[in-house]
Amino acid sequence: MIILTKLYLAIPCYNEEEVLFDTTDKLTRKFDAMIREGKISPDSKIVYFDDGSKDRTWAIIKELHKRNKYVNGIKMSRNRGHQNTLLGGLMTIKDDCDCCISIDADLQDDINAFDKMIEDFENGSDIVYGVRSSRKTDTAFKRMTAQGFYKILSMLGAEVVYNHADFRLMSRRALNALSEFKEVNLFLRGLVPLIGFRSSTVEYARSERLAGESKYPLKKMLGLAWDGVTSLSMKPIRMITALGAVVFIISILILLYSFIVWILGHTVSGWTSTVVSIWAIGGLQLLAIGVVGEYIGKIYMETKQRPRFIVEEELK
Repeated sequence: MIILTKLYLAIPCYNEEEVLFDTTDKLTRKFDAMIREGKISPDSKIVYFDDGSKDRTWAIIKELHKRNKYVNGIKMSRNRGHQNTLLGGLMTIKDDCDCCISIDADLQDDINAFDKMIEDFENGSDIVYGVRSSRKTDTAFKRMTAQGFYKILSMLGAEVVYNHADFRLMSRRALNALSEFKEVNLFLRGLVPLIGFRSSTVEYARSERLAGESKYPLKKMLGLAWDGVTSLSMKPIRMITALGAVVFIISILILLYSFIVWILGHTVSGWTSTVVSIWAIGGLQLLAIGVVGEYIGKIYMETKQRPRFIVEEELK
């Protein structure tokens, strides 16, 4: 008897009322086709995770749950952000599925990549990363900043998959391993590679959003990028140490220069160099305090051991 893979789709939602019906229709047709072809089990599910939406998102999820056999729902007690909501949903469903695929509700990621992901999973991959083949649909600014972000993370020693966001397949074993990571400051695309199980990549073309607005404006993208850097690398603090050493060496050289000038009897006003030095060193000190404070703040949040998510309601 052939045992088919029970697939769960993990879909975080925040104010997604404009896309949910269309998304569900497309995913339902995809599930029907994959079940007919014997690729996944008829018990597979589409699970929406509501991140404390302010619109009718949860009401629509409940309506879809009643009339669509595939749809389940999980409601968080309040808005916790994309990363915490995705983690909370994954931890809630991890014991019910053989594997899950996380994907955004707008379906900009290609659902036709599911087939290759399932194939790789059945061939032994515990993690399958969806990797964008190009960024033609992005604006020039977003393309430049995204590529720069991945390069900076790699330069700082963080292990990330280039051009991968949160479109990935994870096996139950990988989800159980992920549950062992207890940090509050989450950057999942950096944590998942740390699991270390066998992985593979599937390339796909990302499409444009058909309705609604992006839930990742520039401010949130910058916040996520900073969380990624500070959660995965100690190099910013080490760079401050190195910078402090360089400034100290320069100050010694300036001191020697000033002493020699004094011995030679030259008159040096020194006003410009003094003001520049004060501003430069003061700026470096504030920058250093800010970076160190960011790390201390993260330590503070970790020591509180507050729950990363609270599930208010679950539809099965």
